[in-house]
Amino acid sequence: MTKEHTMAERLDQLAEKRAHVEAGGGADKLQKHRDKGKMTARERVASLVDEGTFQETGAFRRNRTTTFGMDKADMPADGVVTGAGYVLGRPVHLASQDFTVMGGSAGEAHSIKVTETLKASLTTGTPFVFINDSGGARVQEGIDSLSGYGKVFYANVLLSGAVPQISIISGPCAGGAAYSPALTDFIIQTRKAHMFITGPGVIKQVTGEDVTQDALGGADAHMSRSGVVHFVADDDEQAILIAKKLLSFLPQNNTEDPPIVDPDDVVEPNEKLRDIIPVQSNKGYDVRDVIMEIVDHRDFLEVQAGWAQNIVIGFGRVVGRTIGIIANQPSVMSGVLDIDSSDKASKFIRFCNAFNIPVVNLVDVPGFLPGVAQEHGGIIRHGAKMLYAYSAATVPKITVVLRKAYGGAYLAMCSKDLGADKVFAWPTAEIAVMGAEGAANVVFRREIEAAEDKDARRAELVEEYRETFSTPYMAASRGLVDDIIDPADTRREIAMALELLAGKREIRPAKKHGLGPA
Repeated sequence: MTKEHTMAERLDQLAEKRAHVEAGGGADKLQKHRDKGKMTARERVASLVDEGTFQETGAFRRNRTTTFGMDKADMPADGVVTGAGYVLGRPVHLASQDFTVMGGSAGEAHSIKVTETLKASLTTGTPFVFINDSGGARVQEGIDSLSGYGKVFYANVLLSGAVPQISIISGPCAGGAAYSPALTDFIIQTRKAHMFITGPGVIKQVTGEDVTQDALGGADAHMSRSGVVHFVADDDEQAILIAKKLLSFLPQNNTEDPPIVDPDDVVEPNEKLRDIIPVQSNKGYDVRDVIMEIVDHRDFLEVQAGWAQNIVIGFGRVVGRTIGIIANQPSVMSGVLDIDSSDKASKFIRFCNAFNIPVVNLVDVPGFLPGVAQEHGGIIRHGAKMLYAYSAATVPKITVVLRKAYGGAYLAMCSKDLGADKVFAWPTAEIAVMGAEGAANVVFRREIEAAEDKDARRAELVEEYRETFSTPYMAASRGLVDDIIDPADTRREIAMALELLAGKREIRPAKKHGLGPA
C-alpha cells in the first residue's frame, strides 16, 4: 500500500534535497576551496547579484551517462550553478562552475544547462556572465562532453553583438574550455586562475620546453603578452566588482542605448587641459591625464591596460552618457600604431558600434611602426582592421586631434574621411602626410643640398613646411576639421556633440556582413 505523504513531509524532502545541491561537493571540499583564497561557485553568484534576486534554474539536473561509474556519481547541479538575477538593479543571466563537484568538469548536462541559460539571455535581451572554474571536459562522458562544448560555443556566437557577454576566469580554464571565454566580449582573470589550450606537461612532451602555469597561462601573461584578457583581478571579489562596474557602462542589449548614470553637468572651461601637452612636439605625456579631465567624475574604466600600451581604450561618461574612448599614448612608443594596438582598438570599436556606444578618439599619432618584424607580421592586414572598424561603425564618432596626426595613421584614427561626425583640433595639432622634418628632406632636398649653410637652410624650410601644412588651419580650410578649439573647452564640445548626435541614423548597403581583414 502506497504511503501518502503530507505537504509538510514533501517540503522537508525538498529542503533536504535543496540543501544537498547547495552543498556542492561537500563541506570538506568547499572549505578546501576557500582555504585557497577562492570563493565557492554559489558565493560568487551571491556576490555578483543583488541580494535576494537570484533565481536558479536546473538545480536538480543530472547527467544521463552510466559508464565508468557515472550512474553512481553524486554531482549536485552537475557542477554548474545557472540562473538569473539582478546586478545594480538590472537583470542578467549567469553560470558559475563549481570546482568542488568533479573539478567543475563539463559534461553533457553541465553544458546544456549553460547553453540554455545563454539562450535565455538572448531571448530576454539581458547580459550573460560566465564564471569559469573547471578542470575541462568530463572525460568519463567521452564525446558527449565535446558535443556539450560545441553547443556552448554556438550559443556564444548567437549572442555575439546582441547582448554583452562577460567571462570571469576564477580557476583553471584549459583546452576547449578556453574558447568559450575567447568568444565573449570581455574576460576578467584572477591571479589565482590559469587559462591555456595545452598545459605545461604537454608542452614539455612535445617541444621539450619547461614552462610554469603562471608563465604560460597566468593573468599577467595574458594581459601583457597574449592580449587575451581585458582585466586582471587580485581575487574573486575584485573580479566581481570589475564585472559590476563594466556592466554599469553597458546597455542590456543591442536594441538599447547605455543608461545615463549620475551625470556630471559641469562643462565649464577646464584650463588644466591647456598645459597637459608639452611645448616640445617630440616629448611624451600620459594621455590618461587628458581623459580624466574630460570624463565625468574622473571615472575611466581602462580596458586591456597592460597590453599594447601605445593605445588606450576604455569606458567613461560625459554628462552621464557612456562613451568608448580610443586614444594614442605618446608616453609609450610615441603613440605609434602597430599590430597589437591595431587589433586592440579595432575590436573595441566594433564592440562599441554593436552596443550603441559613441566613440571619442583622442589623436596624437606619428604614424604606423616601421620595421621588418611589423611588415612580416602583417601590419598592413592588422592596420586595415582599424580603417575597417571605423568606416563600418554607425554610432556617433567624435575625433579630437591633440597634437600629431601623420600619414595613414591620421586616417586610421577616425578622420573625417572615415566617417567622423565631428572633428575638433587643438591649436597644437599637426595634421600632415608626415612630420615637417621628414617632409622637408623630401620636398626641399635640392634646395638644402645647394645651400651654403645646409643646417640653417633646412631649419628654415622645416619651419616653412610646418607653418604651411602642419597646422590645423590647413585641414580646417579643406573641411577636414570642423573647428579648432581651446583645449579648455574640450569637454563642453564633446558633450554638445554627443547631445546633437544622440539621434544619429545612418543607412548602409543591404548585405549579410562585410568582409573585413582577418
